[in-house]
Amino acid sequence: MAAMNPASPLTKALRLGAASFGFAGLFSLVTNLLFLALPIYTMQIYSRVLASQSEATLYVISLLAVGAFLVSGLIDHFRARVLINYGVVFDERVAGPVFATLFEAVVRRDTGARSQALRDLDALRQTITGSAVGVIFDLPWIPVFLGILFLIDPTIGVVTFLGGVLLLCLAVVQDRGSRPALREANDAALQSYTFTDAALRNGEVVRALGMLPSLGQDWIRYRQTTMQRSAVASDRASIYGGAIRVVRMMMQIVIVGLGAWLVIKGKVGPGVLFANMILGSRALAPIERIVGSWGGLVAGQQAYDRLAKLLEQYEPPQTVTILPRPDGHLSVEGVSYAPPGAATPLLNAVAFHLPAGETLGIVGPSGAGKSTLTRLLVGVWKPSFGVIRLDGADVFQWERESFGRYVGYLPQDIELFSGTVRGNISRFRPDATDEAVVKAAMLAGAHEMILRLPKGYETQLGEQATVLSVGQRQRVGLARALFGEPAFVVLDEPNAALDAEGEAALLQALEFLKAAGATVVIVSHKPNVFRTADKMLVLRNGRVEMYGPRDQVMARVVQPAPAIPQAEAAR
Repeated sequence: MAAMNPASPLTKALRLGAASFGFAGLFSLVTNLLFLALPIYTMQIYSRVLASQSEATLYVISLLAVGAFLVSGLIDHFRARVLINYGVVFDERVAGPVFATLFEAVVRRDTGARSQALRDLDALRQTITGSAVGVIFDLPWIPVFLGILFLIDPTIGVVTFLGGVLLLCLAVVQDRGSRPALREANDAALQSYTFTDAALRNGEVVRALGMLPSLGQDWIRYRQTTMQRSAVASDRASIYGGAIRVVRMMMQIVIVGLGAWLVIKGKVGPGVLFANMILGSRALAPIERIVGSWGGLVAGQQAYDRLAKLLEQYEPPQTVTILPRPDGHLSVEGVSYAPPGAATPLLNAVAFHLPAGETLGIVGPSGAGKSTLTRLLVGVWKPSFGVIRLDGADVFQWERESFGRYVGYLPQDIELFSGTVRGNISRFRPDATDEAVVKAAMLAGAHEMILRLPKGYETQLGEQATVLSVGQRQRVGLARALFGEPAFVVLDEPNAALDAEGEAALLQALEFLKAAGATVVIVSHKPNVFRTADKMLVLRNGRVEMYGPRDQVMARVVQPAPAIPQAEAAR
């Protein structure tokens, strides 16, 4: 199990449960003491009721026994309720940091990040608040019941104790025999789920290129590994579990037989025979129950280890001053960026200044670092060296919700969320007005298109927004970027999937942003989108090759085509 980091939200949430576990332990104390009512009742039946033939005594002790078990059942409910309530609190304390850390890991393109973390959180919560915990609370009572058996007769106590030791040894052997196979099976299952998710996300490509058979072979390999290791773990668990059940039943036979022998010898009364059987069963039952819960406990531990590793990256939100709406002065100061583990930076010593209200066009060959620069400009990634400032403030350190209200961003790969068209444009802000949503859609040239949808702005976009074409998704994405009249707008290939009508609407939107005094950065391979640009920047191999006024840079970038001789033209 991973070491507990005192500063981790996971550790803090577990420590928060100390009081809940304390109450659960107290309830276990009471319910286990009340369980003694059953052997006491049995002994009283044989020693008093049958001897005295007293119906009144039978009624009284029966009512007392029933009352004891009613109270015991009520206390078991309270114990479960305490743990359930703690599970809710645990989830509230850990779910937010897990989601935030997982999100940040995905943004950083950490390939080890998986949505499995949220399933791990559920598995861990169920483990620490489920039936397995109740068994653990019952384990300390094994010595108590053994002690009572020793008081009744040392021989019975010794036999039961040796049986308990044998069961524990079998449980340890089961753990060592099945834990590695369980871990390998769980790891293979995670790989299978991840592989399947990726294949489903790219289903069109898989079908179009006939990749299903080859991908299916890899998927089958993951599944076979999962099933093989699961079968090994289950087989071993079945062997040890069966052995433990056989040993426990044999112990029950030995305890009953030994009690009968003591009755024959006149050392104990008949009531003690049944009391021995009940107490022996109660003493040994937790061991068998915890063996039955072992798979869940191992899965819970693995979930804890993965969550603890993920939350090592968690950075709690810092108290920051909310900055006012920026004017839009952009300053890129010696910025370099290399992904984690990369030997070569994607950007190297990029530096330029863009006054507020101006528009910058960025061009360059594929792989030059253009999209990387856009992500850095809006604070998605943190530069490896240097800093990017908007009105003097570091964009990466800017409080994200406040920053988002002043910024528009259209990435190259547009992702829309499951929800309404209106919700996607408004960025799901609860305070968004209809007027602001419609205005953004009209600026993006998407209003008429949206009105033609089945339910207009209230049309539900399912997973991957399949009800929209690629061009329509780009228009909705552009409307989302323009929502709220941002002061700083970054557009990465905004016209990649637009038709002529869409490009005309984009150019009108850029003119509107120019007139409104917004600072705009545009990345595109189509020169016509730069007609509102004041400056141009050429990136090549992650470095600034040219930067200056649009006309001067474009004159050097776009070379005129060589003239065709008239003789050749006449042919």
